[in-house]
Amino acid sequence: MTSRFPRRPALLAAASGAALMIAGAASAQTAPDAPAPDEITSVDDIVVTGTRAPARSRLDTLAPVDVVTAETLQNRGTTEFAAALAQTVPSLTFQRPAANDGTDSIRPATLRGLSPDQTLVLLNGTRRHASALVNVNGTVGRGSAAVDLNAIPSTALDRVEVLRDGASAQYGSDAIAGVINLRLKEAREGGGASVTYGQYFTDVETARGKRDEEDGRAVTASAWQGFGLGSDGFLTLSAEYSDRDPTNRSDFDPRPAANGAVTARFGDPKVEQWTVFANAGKPLSADWEAYGWAGYQERDSTSAAFPRLSDNPNNVPAIYPNGFLPKIAINSQDVSTAGGLRGTLAGWDADFSLVYGRNALDFRTEDSLNATYGAASPTSFDSGGLTYDQLVFGADFTRQFEVGLDGGPLNFAWGLEARKENYQIDAGQPESWNRGPLGSNTALAGGAQGFVGFQPSNAVDEDRDAVALYADVEIPLTEKLTVEGALRVEDYSDFGDAQTGKLAARYDFTPSFALRGSVSTGFRAPSLQQSFFTSTSSVVQNGGFVETGTFPATSEVASVLGARPLKPETSTNYTLGAVIRLGAFDLTVDAYRIEIEDQIVLSELINRSFSPQVAGLLDPLGVQAARFFLNGVATETQGIDVVGRYRLRTDTAGDWDFTVAANVNDVSVTRAPTSSSVLNPVPTLFARQRILTIEEGTPDTKVSASADWSQGRWGATARATYYASVLQPGSVPANDYSTGDKTTIDLEGRFQLTDRVGLAIGVENVFDEYPDFVPANLNNNGVLGFPYYSPFGFNGRYGYARVSVRW
Repeated sequence: MTSRFPRRPALLAAASGAALMIAGAASAQTAPDAPAPDEITSVDDIVVTGTRAPARSRLDTLAPVDVVTAETLQNRGTTEFAAALAQTVPSLTFQRPAANDGTDSIRPATLRGLSPDQTLVLLNGTRRHASALVNVNGTVGRGSAAVDLNAIPSTALDRVEVLRDGASAQYGSDAIAGVINLRLKEAREGGGASVTYGQYFTDVETARGKRDEEDGRAVTASAWQGFGLGSDGFLTLSAEYSDRDPTNRSDFDPRPAANGAVTARFGDPKVEQWTVFANAGKPLSADWEAYGWAGYQERDSTSAAFPRLSDNPNNVPAIYPNGFLPKIAINSQDVSTAGGLRGTLAGWDADFSLVYGRNALDFRTEDSLNATYGAASPTSFDSGGLTYDQLVFGADFTRQFEVGLDGGPLNFAWGLEARKENYQIDAGQPESWNRGPLGSNTALAGGAQGFVGFQPSNAVDEDRDAVALYADVEIPLTEKLTVEGALRVEDYSDFGDAQTGKLAARYDFTPSFALRGSVSTGFRAPSLQQSFFTSTSSVVQNGGFVETGTFPATSEVASVLGARPLKPETSTNYTLGAVIRLGAFDLTVDAYRIEIEDQIVLSELINRSFSPQVAGLLDPLGVQAARFFLNGVATETQGIDVVGRYRLRTDTAGDWDFTVAANVNDVSVTRAPTSSSVLNPVPTLFARQRILTIEEGTPDTKVSASADWSQGRWGATARATYYASVLQPGSVPANDYSTGDKTTIDLEGRFQLTDRVGLAIGVENVFDEYPDFVPANLNNNGVLGFPYYSPFGFNGRYGYARVSVRW
């Protein structure tokens, strides 16, 4: 199936053509006018992601790397790390799902429009653990189990490096779209603290009316401090506390029992969280250093399910005479620890690390009931939990060899990684999932309304092992030409082995102009969450609730319906780009094409009404529909990333930093899964709505332009971000709706009260821009005021103030 957006088959050619056109101007620079190295790079530009060669700047790499400093992340109104990063990196999108159970609290981010779990996240260069949550509702990233970026506070970070290139051969599974490497602060002294307060003040216009809202009050307090460990070591401590009230952008409820009121709560969840991090390093001798870090976050998040009005058949008037709004509460506990040694071993730079990560989610269903218990039903339920953890051992070796090349020494790296993973599902209390004394009444739904608890039959405790070997060589053949080759072999205990490779090259025509490109293969192993997640839940389908069983692909039910054991996704990546440096101006243009095979997705609901055979299969299990994970989606993604920066220093008008960054991206589904079911007729496994979500669920164009100014004690930032329209598809074309093309404007002003104390005041989304509202005919209960596929959310104007102290 092809995309509804115009295809861009000539994107790679267009990018290379543009680069060659600019080459003439760049090449015309005479040698004396070429920028000196200290003019075109800085300490902040040195990167370690995507290359194992030392002292390589972001403009010297063989693949595109964005470098985002902690200061850039903190000069924002939002204190959510993922949201701030998405405002800075145009190829990254961070949507804000609502009324989608756990996905409201553990929100996934997408790079280049691909699945959230197709981007590898590293912490200090080591693999970060994924969340225990698998996204099973109708959101972008449905079926994925991704890393929770918001588990890392911005105050703990020194910088973030985003590698926009396939890197499975260098880093392993998941690095299909690219790599996000989070680098922690390393400080022996100094420190700082800040308090940010903000809230939304907005005019909400939905399909059925207008209203003013002042909600989403948020307070975030953070601090960090550096300590010396002896005369040459460091310990950096960071802490952050955040308390955010919920927002509500639902429409007015048109049903008679609602009396025209807003009955739902569609928006950001209520969140209270605290996070601590420690990062340390200490030389042990002239050649060896010990290092390590540890972090812990606890997050309590509460979102709302669909309202049950007073006349709802599953309401118990004796408990809720006016109906009720169920709440889904999640307690997330996230742990990460690491220890390592780095030094020189037999002439090699060696690095040995052991990293452990764990994410545990405990679910509660509040302000609810189990209708099959009648008036005796509890109103609060322990609904069970999910846990994922991983232990990773890494050994990396790097050495430079003088082989007489004009460009310098050859850089050779090799190493191994061993990983152990575990995934668990724990059952909730019986009242959260079973049918009580009134259970013989089939008109009543069993389990807690809003979020049915995990049953004992859902409980799992599964693990697997993986071992990988890699080699990576960068060869500077001449002063102008550098080539790289990487090879990686991985073996998994559950599905076997995978091999990936990468070739990259860069040619510097002049100090001002270079071309770079790469070809690589990649893979993503099926996660344990995708392989073993199972639950029974109430899924909204065509405005009604369907009791749905999610079954492992290897289960008997799923096998009969057409499932097969999961296998890895595979990809082929092509990139071609240019780097231009003219004094204080730099520009990168990078085109890419990503072909993915056997992408893992969540199937459609297969209802018992499909056929008597399906009914006979599902009825004994007490569910009306079934779904499961499967391979079979093939996609082609092509696009262009453009990042330009100009720095202007003046004596009278202050210092200016201008940045324009754009991503143009087109995703096409070229093949959808076909069923191997023995049933007749064969059920549809992947339908129109899922295909269009992949193709058009993220913006095909995103452009961000910003200007930072400082003079003396004053400073300011202005930013405009354009988002192309996103489609939120329905099961049929008549049920589609879109966000519309939108541009948001953000402004911040700063004043340094003293050398240590600063004040900032700002407004995000100054002109109160919203996505187009959901049409009234597609919102018969008033819950969905706006498309939750919106790439910039749907909360409106946000004002904030920040006080910061440094010492």
